Amino acid sequence: MNAAGSEIRPLLFEQREARLAALERLPRSLWLGSMINSQGTLEPRLHALADLRTALLAGGLPVPLDARWPDMEFAAELHTIFQRLGLPALCRDRGELADQVLASMLWHLDLIVDYVDRGDSAAAAKAKALAAFAEDWQERRGLLEELEAVFGTTGDILKNINWDRLRGLLRSEGWAEIVRIRRLLEALPGLAQLIRHLGRAQPAEQADESTRPELQLMEQSAAPRSGVRVTRVPEMPGDTRGVYRSGRIARMLPSETMLLTHRRLRLVWHAHHAERSLLSYEEDERMRETVQEPMPVWRPGPQRQPEQRMEAGPMLICVDTSGSMQGGAEAVAKALVLEAMRSAHAQGRACRAYAFGGPDEIVELELGLDSGGIEQLAQFLGQGFRGGTDICGPLERVLARLAEEHWQLADLLIASDGEFGATPETARATARAKAELGLRIQGVLIGDRETLGMLELADDIFWVRDWRRYGGADADSPVHSKSLTAMYFPGALRSPRRGA
Repeated sequence: MNAAGSEIRPLLFEQREARLAALERLPRSLWLGSMINSQGTLEPRLHALADLRTALLAGGLPVPLDARWPDMEFAAELHTIFQRLGLPALCRDRGELADQVLASMLWHLDLIVDYVDRGDSAAAAKAKALAAFAEDWQERRGLLEELEAVFGTTGDILKNINWDRLRGLLRSEGWAEIVRIRRLLEALPGLAQLIRHLGRAQPAEQADESTRPELQLMEQSAAPRSGVRVTRVPEMPGDTRGVYRSGRIARMLPSETMLLTHRRLRLVWHAHHAERSLLSYEEDERMRETVQEPMPVWRPGPQRQPEQRMEAGPMLICVDTSGSMQGGAEAVAKALVLEAMRSAHAQGRACRAYAFGGPDEIVELELGLDSGGIEQLAQFLGQGFRGGTDICGPLERVLARLAEEHWQLADLLIASDGEFGATPETARATARAKAELGLRIQGVLIGDRETLGMLELADDIFWVRDWRRYGGADADSPVHSKSLTAMYFPGALRSPRRGA
């Protein structure tokens, strides 16, 4: 206020900036399109767009009767298109997608003046713009639904999305292969749980008995102990303990004998004898014997203590694409990669995959759910070396990756038919990583039997027995058990005693 008490009027530029206050509710990506649009006036348009964006993020739409921009009839038509395409539900809690919808709407509405300049009436120009907007987002919604059907989420695809690039990707042969692999996952429900157990980032919901350590705890038990037991045998010749009344003639006192020799008192003796009240010496014998008696003692005993398994951490996936994996086995292995990518992005986990064949035949990629990541996945799923199998190369890369801080809590999954063997040096390095870093290796056996190579590396093996069916052959495994090697060659595994 000035000295006279009157209010100071805002400066000119402050008054002009107040008209753009609604821009604070809009992201910068919408500023230019919202300010230069040819439909309506500036302030109502900015407020209407801000209200529409807020409603879309909440999964709803503003009431057309309350529309500030465009006019009420035009707003009702836009409201109908948004409802018919299901855009409110699609944009719920998705800021990037809501911004894409609004930017597209502004672009199509801005073409109305161009349609009028080309000879269309105002009503026809509006109808053409609305139809183009609806057709555009009908197609884009279909693309997003196709992505969600495969990956369960759109991930980071909506950030700086290139719709033309995405459209081309979803029409490619690589995407058709991804869709085919996705359908295969429905027949392999166990893979999702298998992927969940990889990594050591957070405790599992349920404790795993196989991971509970044995601790030496003191517990009470019984142990035999030697002792001497004394047993009293009454009326057996031995020590004289005193005098008592009985009917035993051999142990009666001399005074009782005197009664027996008296002519008149002998009747008293007979009465005492009949009543068993003769005064007699009390004698007994004490017998000693050595016996084993149970005594309570405290002993150390192994007990499994409750411990939750660590899971849901970073994942390293090695996929065998050698010649022996052609057909159903390779399809199952690639389905495992797709499920790992889906789980990684649904649960916020890092995931890196390695496709390997013979020596120096390795393809490595980070599985990212964006346009570039999907293209890499399509190329990865189409990759195959068709030669020999060398497990040492990918294992060396995995061990080097574990030295990085970001991957220290990662677990390894090997998907293969097991037709490989690690060198002694690689096997020892892997064993050190297990002992020192806590690395766990999960094997997925896509074959008929466990092999020495798989048994030496994997801590646990998940058997996909009917892998032939996924390559078009209607046949089960010809063997009754995957553990033929362990059954018939129990001493074949490498050990410190036998040496490497």
